[in-house]
Amino acid sequence: MAHYLQDKVVVVTGASSGIGEAMSREYAKMGAKVVMAARREEELKRIANEITSSGGVVAYCACDVTKEEECKHLIEVAVEHFEGVDVMICNAGLSMRALFDDCDLAVLHRLMDVNFWGTVNCTKYALPHIQKSKGSIVGISSVAGIHGLPGRTGYSASKYAMTGFLDTIRVENLKKGVHVMTACPGFTASNVRFSALTADGTQQGETPRNESKMMTPEEVAHIVAKGIKRRKRLCLMEWEGRGTHLLKKFFPALVDRLFYAVMAQEPDSPLK
Repeated sequence: MAHYLQDKVVVVTGASSGIGEAMSREYAKMGAKVVMAARREEELKRIANEITSSGGVVAYCACDVTKEEECKHLIEVAVEHFEGVDVMICNAGLSMRALFDDCDLAVLHRLMDVNFWGTVNCTKYALPHIQKSKGSIVGISSVAGIHGLPGRTGYSASKYAMTGFLDTIRVENLKKGVHVMTACPGFTASNVRFSALTADGTQQGETPRNESKMMTPEEVAHIVAKGIKRRKRLCLMEWEGRGTHLLKKFFPALVDRLFYAVMAQEPDSPLK
C-alpha cells in the first residue's frame, strides 16, 4: 500500500476534518505528496504543520469548492508545488435532514452546489493532469447515492448526480488510462453529520445517531486507498452498502421499505 502512493500527488477536498483529514494524514504517512483543501484555512494550517512535523510532505489551499475559480486555483497550487496531480479526491460534502414536504428549496440548491458542482469544478481542472499521469479521480459518495434515503432528498440527489457525472467521465476517458472510482461509505462519525442542514437551512448541530456504532474516518481512508490501488469502479465499504447494491437489483421495493423502517427509528425522525 505504501509503495503505491509513494510520491503520488494526492489532492483532497474537505480536508479540514473528518474523512478528508484522515485521508490527508494517512496518505502522507504512505509517502504521498498531499494537497489539502477546505474553507477553514486555519484548520488546514494546523493539520499541515502536524503532518510536516511527522515527516510528511503536504501543501494546503483555502478553497470553497462551489466556486470554480477557487477550484482552478487549488489545482494550480498542486502543480506549482508538486508539478502535477496523480489522484483527485472529491470529498467535500454537505448533508441534510428534513422531509422534502417541509424543505426550503434553497437547501437542495446548496447540497447540489457543494456535493455535485464541487466535484465537477475540481474534476474540470484536475482532469488534464490526471490524463497525463494516468491517475485516479475519486468521488466520496454514500449509500444514499445507491438508493434514495428518506429525509435526505437533497443529499441523495447530489450523490446520484455525482455518480452519473463520474461514470460518464470514466467512459469518455476509457482509452486515456484514467481511473474513476465512486466510494460509498456507510454512516461515518464525522463533522458532516453535525453540519447537516435542516428544513430551513440551519445546521443540525447534533447528530441523532450513535456515533460509536459508525465507521471511523480512518477506516474509510484506508478502504479508499485500497480501492485506488486496485483501480476499482465502485468501492462499497460495509454490509449496508453491499446489501443495498445487491438487493436493489432484485428486490427494489423491499429496499424502499427497509430504508423507511431504519430511518424512521432515528430519534426525532422527520418520518411519521
